[in-house]
Amino acid sequence: MKWCIEGRKGKIFLMGAAALLLGMATLHLSTAYAEETKVSDKTMVMQGEKLNLVQGWDKVFPKSEKVTHNKVTFSNRYGITLAADVYSPKDIAEKLPAVAVCGPYGAVKEQSSGLYAQTLAERGFLAVAFDPSFTGESGGVPRSISSPDINIEDYSAAIDYLITRPDVDEGRIGIVGICGWGRLAVSAAIMDARIKATMSSTMGTTMYAFDHYTPEERIKERRRLGTERTSDVKNHRHKLAGGVPAPNELAPDTPQAWKDYSDYYKTPRGYHARSLNSNDGWQTVTSLPFMNFPLLTYANEIESAVLLVHGTEAYSLDASKETYAMLKGKNKELYLVPNARHTDLYDKPEYIPFDKIEKFFRENLR
Repeated sequence: MKWCIEGRKGKIFLMGAAALLLGMATLHLSTAYAEETKVSDKTMVMQGEKLNLVQGWDKVFPKSEKVTHNKVTFSNRYGITLAADVYSPKDIAEKLPAVAVCGPYGAVKEQSSGLYAQTLAERGFLAVAFDPSFTGESGGVPRSISSPDINIEDYSAAIDYLITRPDVDEGRIGIVGICGWGRLAVSAAIMDARIKATMSSTMGTTMYAFDHYTPEERIKERRRLGTERTSDVKNHRHKLAGGVPAPNELAPDTPQAWKDYSDYYKTPRGYHARSLNSNDGWQTVTSLPFMNFPLLTYANEIESAVLLVHGTEAYSLDASKETYAMLKGKNKELYLVPNARHTDLYDKPEYIPFDKIEKFFRENLR
């Protein structure tokens, strides 16, 4: 299944001249306004909205007694305030290597990303699991929407936060992306040279599905999404696509991948009240920008280390294989987990190779 997911020389000269004059006038007005209001560098600091965070433990996994947990907020460069859980090892005084974790696509930090972050903290890293913009406890309106640009920026905002902490070694920071956020994490590593190591776990197909459409299929999908957007604006509301179906809503011939998603998001194993996948889902038009946004165009230029972890039985395995083929250098690795399906790497300790993940970050965050 697919995921939702002219003119003559004279006229050209006149148009170009008009555009130049308009640009000069705009520049003059902008400069004058800046001088009149005495704009300083301090006005460029983005201040996000104030969030009301749940302070009690509301994760889908048990709280570890080996780490300290607290909730924080920080803003990205678009002024959106992000909510995050910080997990740090107890009784360690020196500056620590740090890791920022996000995903899966449509999940919240109380689910898989929090489990990864807490486990990494148990192993000696300071780890932060954050909700992306427009979802979970993070800010941003409208709600229940994703953006390739803003969500990649969310990773950099997490790096900004980590380098300001006195207990973090700013030269030893990595990131983790789970499911759909795996591809966004690799894209963030292309853009942000401060990221020293990147790990993707069970990379999802959501972010690359359109690359595998035929031109005719992409045209058809653009038209469908355009119709959805027209409907939204006429009805003055953002329609939601619906979350993952519950197990009792699945037909017997439902693909195994959907059964696995349902078993995670719609049962006590992984259900969370703020998770889009567990509830009403994304806006129907949320995939629009991904059709024009090539996430991994410069993947061959990543100098830092990249580890792609995937299950051998996952329907999504090709996503990691194709990404790995784009990477260059001896510090890139595709690590396959025998017999694991896609969601097995969300929360099942018998499949998640934390020893391998810890070794990867220890070797590359030093």
